[in-house]
Amino acid sequence: MSDKRTPEQQMPKIPDIEIVDLELADFEDENETIASQGQNHKGKSRGSSQDNTFSEPAKSGGNPVLKVLSHVNLHIVLASVALLVIAVIAYKVVNWGEYIDLDEIFKDGAGEYSDTFDSIIRLVDKSGMPIEPANDDGETTIVLFGNAPFADDRNAKDSLASLIADMADATVYNCSVSGSYLASLPYENSYEKEAPVNAFNFYWMCHLASGSLVDQSYKAALQTLGSSAPPEAQEVYDTVKSIDFSQVDVIGIMYDASDYLAQHPIYSDEDYTDITRFTGNLEAGIQLLQETYPHIRIIVMSPTYAYTDKIDETTGKYIVDDIMREGYNVLATYVLKQCESCIRNRVSFVDNMYGTVTATEAEECLTDYLHLNAKGRKLVAERFVYALKYYD
Repeated sequence: MSDKRTPEQQMPKIPDIEIVDLELADFEDENETIASQGQNHKGKSRGSSQDNTFSEPAKSGGNPVLKVLSHVNLHIVLASVALLVIAVIAYKVVNWGEYIDLDEIFKDGAGEYSDTFDSIIRLVDKSGMPIEPANDDGETTIVLFGNAPFADDRNAKDSLASLIADMADATVYNCSVSGSYLASLPYENSYEKEAPVNAFNFYWMCHLASGSLVDQSYKAALQTLGSSAPPEAQEVYDTVKSIDFSQVDVIGIMYDASDYLAQHPIYSDEDYTDITRFTGNLEAGIQLLQETYPHIRIIVMSPTYAYTDKIDETTGKYIVDDIMREGYNVLATYVLKQCESCIRNRVSFVDNMYGTVTATEAEECLTDYLHLNAKGRKLVAERFVYALKYYD
C-alpha cells in the first residue's frame, strides 16, 4: 500500500527545543525552594527528589557573592588573619603602658594612705539602731579603763588621760590600773590568793562600776597583795565608787600588749564571753556595761605596736613581734580578734596598731618595748578624740 503523503509530510517532525538559562534556572530554583518552605513544602522544585525533602545546593554561579568566594583561597584568608594578629600584638608591645612623671604626681607632697581596722559606731540600741544619749547636759564626761597607756604618769599634764581631757574639753575619770591584764587568770574565784590581780582586770572593774557586790572582794585582793598591790589601786576604787554613771557620756577602754607578752589565750569559739580569754573578758565587760548603762557610748582602742621583751644580742635592740611567730600568738591576732569582738557588740573600735603607733613609728613612740612616751601618748589621744567626735 503506497504512502500518499507529500514529501514534506513524510519528513520526520523535529520537536520544539526550549533554551534554558541555567543561571536563571538556578536562581528560580532557590526562590521556589524558599517559597515551598513557607507553604509546608507544597510543590516540587526542579531537580528535587520525589518527596521534596532536600533541595540540591545552589550553584555558585547563581549568587554573585558565592561566585567571588569560590575564587578565594583558604590559605590566603588564614595567612591574612595571622598577619593581623601579629600586627596587633606588635602594636601593643610597642605602646605598652604610659610614662608617668613622679615629680608631677608628688608635687603637693607624698599624701596619706590609711589602711586600718577602725570601726567607728554611734551609740546604738540592742537592735543596732542609733539612739541619742540620754544625758544631754552640754558637757562631755568620760571614764577610762585600762592599764599602762592610761596609768603611766597618770598625774602628769602630758598623761594620756590629761591630753584627752584637754583635746576633747571633757571631764575625764581615770580608772586604769597599772600591771593589770584584759584576760583573767584561769581561777574560778578571782580573789583567791592564787590570783588576786584578777580583781583589776576589765570584767571585774565593770562589776565594780555597775554596783555589783564586789566591794569586799576588791578590798580582800588589796589586802592579799599588800605592798605589791598596784600603787593606784585604792585611788581607783575610790574614784569608781564616786562616779555618777548616769552623767557619763563615754567609756574608753585601752589595754596594751601585756596580754600578748604573757601569751594569754586570745578567744574561744565555744564561749565568746570566757573571761580567761583576751576578747572574752572584753565582751563580757562590754555586755555588762551595756546592760547597766545603755546610754553610754563605748570606744575600745587596740594595743599599739610593741616589740617582744627579748633583746637581739647582735643589734642590742628589742626583737620585733613578727620574728617570734613559731609557737606564739602574734600581736596582730589579738588586735584583729578585738576588732571582731567590738563589731559583734556594736561598739567603736580604734586600731592603734596599724593606724597610730605602727611598726614604723614604734621606735620613736615607745620608751622601751611596750610603754608609750610623750609623742606616742599624743598620737593615741588624737585618735581617741577623732573617734569621740566622729559624728559631731
